[in-house]
Amino acid sequence: MNIIIKPSNLFGSIRVPSSKSMTHRALTLSAISDGVSIIKNPLTAEDTDATERVLVNLGIKIDKKDKEWKVTGGELHSSKKPLDCGESGTTLRIMTAVSSLVKGETTLIGGPSLSKRPIGPLTDALKMIGVEASCHLGYPPTKIHSSGVINGGKTIIPGNISSQFISALLIISPLAQKPIIIDVTTPLESKPYVSMTLSAMEKFGVTCQASSDLKYFETPLKKYKPTKIDVEGDWSSAAYMLVAGALSGEVYVTGLNMESGQSDASILDILKLMGADVNFSKDFVKVTKSHLINLNYDLSDCPDLFPVVAALCATAKGTSKLTGLERLKLKESDRLEVMINGLMKMGVDVEANSNFCLIKSSEVKGTEIDSYNDHRIAMAFATLSLVGKGETKIQNAESVKKSYPNFWTDFRKLGAQLKGDDL
Repeated sequence: MNIIIKPSNLFGSIRVPSSKSMTHRALTLSAISDGVSIIKNPLTAEDTDATERVLVNLGIKIDKKDKEWKVTGGELHSSKKPLDCGESGTTLRIMTAVSSLVKGETTLIGGPSLSKRPIGPLTDALKMIGVEASCHLGYPPTKIHSSGVINGGKTIIPGNISSQFISALLIISPLAQKPIIIDVTTPLESKPYVSMTLSAMEKFGVTCQASSDLKYFETPLKKYKPTKIDVEGDWSSAAYMLVAGALSGEVYVTGLNMESGQSDASILDILKLMGADVNFSKDFVKVTKSHLINLNYDLSDCPDLFPVVAALCATAKGTSKLTGLERLKLKESDRLEVMINGLMKMGVDVEANSNFCLIKSSEVKGTEIDSYNDHRIAMAFATLSLVGKGETKIQNAESVKKSYPNFWTDFRKLGAQLKGDDL
C-alpha cells in the first residue's frame, strides 16, 4: 500500500495504543503462571498477534473480549508444527527461552526480516543452563529440545546486541531447578526494557535481585502467580503524534502514564531540549508547533526513537548530533542507512557513520520514500512529510500494522491530508 501525504496542519486529540512491549510480557507471564490472569487494554497488532499465536500453539487458552483478555496459564505442550514468530523480534527471543519449558522439540521461525536478526547469543546462553538449543549460523530458525526442565546455574550474555536476550532469560529464571545467575558481559543498552521486564515479573509475584547497573541478576526459585494487569499507553507510538504536533500544529495525546519507565518516554525530554512547546498533566500531553533548536543526544537506551527524532532534527535550527546508533542495523531494516537515504531524498543534509549521525537544518521537499516494510520508518517520514514542499509518497505504508494498526486513521483524524489505496 502506498500513502500520499500533502503538507498539513494538525489539530486535535488522540489516544495512543497500548504498550507493545508490556503486552508481550503480560501475555508470556500469564501463560507460564498457574491459573487465570486478566490483561486489560492489551495491544492488538501484528507483533503481539505473533506472541498470542505462539502461545496458543503451545496449548495456552486465551479468551478475548473487547479490551480484556483472559489467559489460562499452566503447563505448555509441544507443537507439531514450527512456531511462526512473524516479524516480531520480541516474540522470537522470549519464546525461544520459554520453549525451554516445553517437553519435546520446538522449532521457531520468522519472516524474511526477522530471519536476519541475531539469536545466537541467546541459544549459547541457554546451553550454559542445560538447555539443548541451536540456530542456523547465529540466526533463526531456532530449535529447542527439552525435557521440560531447566537445570539452572550461571550463564553469560552480551548486553549490546539486544536487551531482549536478557529479558528472555529473566522470564524463565524462577522456573529452573536451581537459581540462574545472569552475567552481562558488555555494557547493557536499552536498560529500560530490562527494567520493564523486572517490573512485570514483580506484578506476577517474583522479585529478582539485580545490580544497580543491570549487569548481574539472580532470581529466586518461585512460581509465578496469576494476576490482573492493566497495560499502559505506548510511548513509542505516542512519539510520532507528539513530533507531528511540534512540526505542524497542536496535538493532544492521551492514555499515557507520565511516570512510565518505558524507554521511549524520553521523547518528552528530547522535545523540551529542542525548545518545543510542551505542556502536560496526568491526563494528556500537548505539543504545539515550535521553533526547534539543534539536539545532541545519545539514543543508546531508546534506539527505536531514532527515525522520528531524526525527522525532527531535519527542521531544527543548526546541526544536530545523534549517537548510540550501533544496533540500528539489527532492526526491521538497517534504520540508520534507510533514514539517511530517505532524508537525503527529501533534501536534508546528513552525515553519518555507525557511531553518529549529523543532521543539518534543511528545507524539506516532498519525494517518494521506501519504508522497507519498517513501521517506524513509515511513521517517521509521515511526520516529516507534514512540512515538506509538495507531496510525499510512502511505499509499503501498511507496515504500521506491526505496532500501530490505526496510525493512518489517527493521522487523518488530526487533519493530515492523505490519500492511498485503502483509505
